[in-house]
Amino acid sequence: MNERATLATPEQRSYAAPPAVTARDLTKVYGAAHAGVRALDGVSLEFTRGEFTAIMGPSGSGKSTLMHCLAGLDSATSGSVLLGGTDITRLGSRQLTLLRRDRIGFIFQSFNLLPMLTAEQNILLPSRIAKRTVDRSRFDHIVNVVGLTDRLDHTPSKLSGGQQQRVAVARALLNEPEVVYADEPTGNLDSRSGAEVLAFLRDSARDLHQTVVMVTHDPVAAAYADRVVFLRDGRLVGEIRQPDAETVLNCLVRLEG
Repeated sequence: MNERATLATPEQRSYAAPPAVTARDLTKVYGAAHAGVRALDGVSLEFTRGEFTAIMGPSGSGKSTLMHCLAGLDSATSGSVLLGGTDITRLGSRQLTLLRRDRIGFIFQSFNLLPMLTAEQNILLPSRIAKRTVDRSRFDHIVNVVGLTDRLDHTPSKLSGGQQQRVAVARALLNEPEVVYADEPTGNLDSRSGAEVLAFLRDSARDLHQTVVMVTHDPVAAAYADRVVFLRDGRLVGEIRQPDAETVLNCLVRLEG
């Protein structure tokens, strides 16, 4: 394993830019405290602004639980999650709903598009619900970059899987969220469509300075990220910067061994 691919411990990590998201000693226990399942066990982690991070680990490692807690979709048992300067673990349900709407973008494996709406209407829907003014120049730029300019009047049934996911990506990015969470975003796509979506997520981090955090089990998908962080048994065990698929796979094998 070459030097740049060596797993770094949390103590060895440093960041030049202020973090967009910070997890501090994050713990999540499902069930009774004395006999519950500890899905997260004291995870401390920072996500730098404008960086694309992949979260990986063996089955049951806690990667999906971590994302759900970071995004305010699940509550932590202890510890804190900061979105910018806001401790989301201290917010009530109404405050969390507004925060997720206004400051976070989501991309799911299942696309989550409304079938009766066109691509354009799906992209604009969160802004319409929030009664937020749409930046049309940003809309046009994102639509052009994801290659949907000539598909805006199509409903999801008339779009390929890759095109549907690109609609979901454009929707997530439109309002300049502080962070975009992507949960297995290429899980329902063929390899070509998946590569297109991943390339756009990578480019959005670089060109739009967008913070992107993705959960994936696929080493090829993870190789598009700027770094990969690894969990095992609910604990952060290391990371790789400038990953490639072979190195990521080798690290997963080591973690599962």
